[in-house]
Amino acid sequence: MRNMDVRLRIWCAVAAVAVLAARGAAAEGPLRVGMELSYPPFEMTDTQGRPTGVSVRLAEALGRHLGRPVVIENVAFDGLIPALKTGRVDCIISSMTATPERAKSIAFSEPYLRTGLSLLTAARSPVRSAADLDAAGRVVAVKKGTTGHQWAVANLSRARILVLDREAAAVLEVSQGKADAFIYDALSVYRHHARHPDSTRAILEPFREETWAVGLRRGDDDLRRRVNEFLAAFRADGGFDRLGDEFLASEKAAFRAQGVPFVF
Repeated sequence: MRNMDVRLRIWCAVAAVAVLAARGAAAEGPLRVGMELSYPPFEMTDTQGRPTGVSVRLAEALGRHLGRPVVIENVAFDGLIPALKTGRVDCIISSMTATPERAKSIAFSEPYLRTGLSLLTAARSPVRSAADLDAAGRVVAVKKGTTGHQWAVANLSRARILVLDREAAAVLEVSQGKADAFIYDALSVYRHHARHPDSTRAILEPFREETWAVGLRRGDDDLRRRVNEFLAAFRADGGFDRLGDEFLASEKAAFRAQGVPFVF
């Protein structure tokens, strides 16, 4: 009888631990990842409207590492930080540059990608480098809320800064010769030039180095630690190399041709 009691107590203890563990996993719930799905090949949708791209694959791998299902929340880029701070999303994986300004309101993981600001210029524009931008009569397109926008405001006093909500609109201004240049990251500059080879030029060498990182709420130290552990393991396992080969093969070749280090 006593043996039965002991076994019963052990069984009850094991069952209680299992229930608590299940409750803990349920309490975490889905990992809600914020990104703007309009930035191929990083954040985009496929032909059936499903999220895909480098950042989506990265988010899914992070979810597997954490043991949590992933929900992608499509949020306009300038709304991502407010969405994180208000709890709509748990983290941001959206090609976001880790800047000192942003770090005043949110936390960042360790960097996972190295990039920088580059120029998509109109084919007939005299602009050959960032040093040529700040001149009377120059028109420089930027996307609202990006580091290119911030850099232009801080450094261009004589040029006219054309602030646009959509990346495609900025590219159109350049390809039609209405703007001299569009300030954006080097990967996107290459891709837009590839779509408009006759009307644009790609100056891929970054004039300002930047890194991308996962955005997190300040004080969420446990999630930040686990995200950093994931990024280190994912890199060591060749995950970033595989993403580059799948989504960025032509970009890797173009960067090599211009002698510019690749991003991963």
